Formats: sequence, C-alpha cells, structure tokens
Amino acid sequence: MDTYQDYNPETLPWPELSDADLERLRGVPFWQEVYHTERRAGAIVDAFTPHVTDPVVREAIALQGFEERRHADLIRVMIERYGIDATAQPMEAFPDDLETAFIDFGFGECLDAFLGFGAFKSARQSEFLPASLFDIFDTLMFEETRHIVFFINYMAWRERQRGLGSIRRAIKSTRFYMRAGGRLMGMVKRGQEPNDGKDFAVTQANLFLDGFSFGGFVEDCYRENARRMSAFDPDLMQPRLLPAIAGLALRGFKAWEFARSPLRKAQRAEQSV
Repeated sequence: MDTYQDYNPETLPWPELSDADLERLRGVPFWQEVYHTERRAGAIVDAFTPHVTDPVVREAIALQGFEERRHADLIRVMIERYGIDATAQPMEAFPDDLETAFIDFGFGECLDAFLGFGAFKSARQSEFLPASLFDIFDTLMFEETRHIVFFINYMAWRERQRGLGSIRRAIKSTRFYMRAGGRLMGMVKRGQEPNDGKDFAVTQANLFLDGFSFGGFVEDCYRENARRMSAFDPDLMQPRLLPAIAGLALRGFKAWEFARSPLRKAQRAEQSV
C-alpha cells in the first residue's frame, strides 16, 4: 500500500505512432490473450478478497484487485486508441476453491513477470516501439513487480500459519510453477492461432531477435529481476526459485563456453600429447 501509484489509463501520455510503429504494434499476436488475462486477474483477486479474514491483508489484496482491473483498462485504452484487433472475451467460471485460484494466479504472475523482464528489455533496446510507449508499460511492470513481492510474502505468511516447513514449501512452489508453465505455453499457442504467428514472426520479431541467444535472454531475465526487486525493502521476501534456476543455468552456460574456448581446446590437446 505504501508503494501505490495513482494514475488514470485514459490520461496517460499516449504517443502518436507512425504507420510503421502501428503495423508493428498491431502485428503482435498476443494482445487478445493479454487483455483477457488482465481482466481475469482482476476478477480472481476481487472474488478472493472477501474470503481473507485478516483486515490488513484483505485491504492489500483489494488494492491489488483494483490495480489488476486498471491494467486491463490500460490494455483496453491502448487497443481502442491504436485500432488493435482484440476484444473482451466471456469470462470463464472460477473454481469453488478461490484461494487455490488466487495462488495459481500468483505463481503464474511470478513466472510471467520473470520472463517478461527479459523480453521487455530486449524489445526496448531494439526500439521495437517508441520509448514513450515503453515508459507507459514500465509503470505496469513496476506494479507487476510489487504484486510479486506482495504475493511471495503473502504465501510465506499463509504457510507459516499452517506450519509448513521449507522443504514442503519448496515442493509446493515447484508444483505451482509447473502448472503456471503449462498455462503459459497454452497462452503462447493460442496467441499464434489467429494468424499462425506468421506475420509477426517474419516482419516484426526479427527487429529484436537479431543476435538472440537463449543464454543472453536468461541473463537479461536474471539481471532485470534483480534490478527491479532492488526497489523494495530488502527485509521483504522475494521470489527465489526462478532466479536460482536462472543463476544455475548461467553458470552452466559459462562453464560450457569456457570448455569450448580455443585456449581450453589447445590445453586439452597438449595434455593428450
């Protein structure tokens, strides 16, 4: 609640886009899914809020619900302003267990944001769209980071109340992250279906995928996560599983590159002689 930002999506400094920028923005195939995801996020958080008994936690979750609805409103304003082909879809029914639905959503947000940090940096560095538009979305990214920090601390508070130890918490987190990964892959697949992803892949993605490497993307996710998390009180808990996996992968990439380096190959050749 202390880091809340007050703004209205309608009055943000939306830039005028050139024809080329409009074509790139409209060619991104995921706006329909993003819009629905943000609308669904607000609905899930709103539905769960009345079931929280602690008044301070309930107030914080209610604020998150407002911000998730505002994210959806921001996407709607962008869709309408720039003529993007995306509309509000019917909301699916929520399960009876709203707390599990909220936890599923929270872990999904952790995964989406961690990957989004790297993708956002790559797209911005490539100047895929004007910097002023990225500035607007940076506000949204900051709020997503706040939500992650809040969710991780909520889960720690919840699990502490239930007497769960660190091993059981880690196993539980891994299970929820796997579920989130499955949903993310489904979203990517659905996002490609309207045009098979061909228009975007050929005419747009090459602008910021030039020189792309998986190791570089993982490093961007890792470093951007650390940078964005540094804005919050260090006494608060932060996501650890995904950064730990990424850090381990980066060490593996560096070891592999060292093993394949010409100097290392020459040293092994000398040793074999």
